Amino acid sequence: MSGEYNLDAGPDPAMFAAGNPEPDIDEDADPVYAVGVGPGNQAYLTSRGERAIREADVVVGFTTVVEFVAELTDADLLTCGYEDEAAALEAFGERVAAGEAGTAVAMGDPNHSGYQFVGKVQDSVGRVSARPVRVVPGISSLQVAASRARTPMEDAEFVTLHKSGDLEADMDRLAEAVGDRHLLVLPRPYDRMPGDLAQFLLEQGAEPELEALVCEKLTHADETIHRFTLDDLSKHAGGDGPEETPFSDLVVLAVRRPV
Repeated sequence: MSGEYNLDAGPDPAMFAAGNPEPDIDEDADPVYAVGVGPGNQAYLTSRGERAIREADVVVGFTTVVEFVAELTDADLLTCGYEDEAAALEAFGERVAAGEAGTAVAMGDPNHSGYQFVGKVQDSVGRVSARPVRVVPGISSLQVAASRARTPMEDAEFVTLHKSGDLEADMDRLAEAVGDRHLLVLPRPYDRMPGDLAQFLLEQGAEPELEALVCEKLTHADETIHRFTLDDLSKHAGGDGPEETPFSDLVVLAVRRPV
């Protein structure tokens, strides 16, 4: 994969990241790390992830994520948004190619919705260096939501919509599983929010009285669990901006199967 890609036409960075298993990596070989920092409360950052951040010479990630861990390290911080992400990762790749210890940070756990970012990191590093990229898992808001909603992961269908590109196959998985398995969903701000998903599931034949929990800002001081039937939640469908939904972008939707 090159640095140029189109998520609708390909290649998808997530597919690039998942193309092969990680090679056997000796920690003494100085790998580059891609660290999941947890759902937003430092109590949920793993000690292994914290060490990778603390020992880094350079840390890269989206501004809100880097700010979350900035006090833990003396590293140079390369922050970005979507528009300047490629430039920040290119600078990061050059720094690690020069021998600096590098850590890329993503919210939650990269294995739950962060593989597009992992793919971009891996590509940026691989184009200028032979150093391997090691993923350090984090705690995901999905795991916390599963606990709050009492929906065991082995009995749940997990779907992340928090990504760019086509979502049709993911939506089909939700439609097929609703009512038979618990659903744990990461919505996409702001066109696939909880109300929109409830409306979609009802249109696909889901029972209106299914219990739906919108788990908002999990582990934060203002964590809130909103409890609905699927029918009531669907009344919040529509809109494509933050002012058109009662929920923030930090939400997980859990739809419980009948007990």
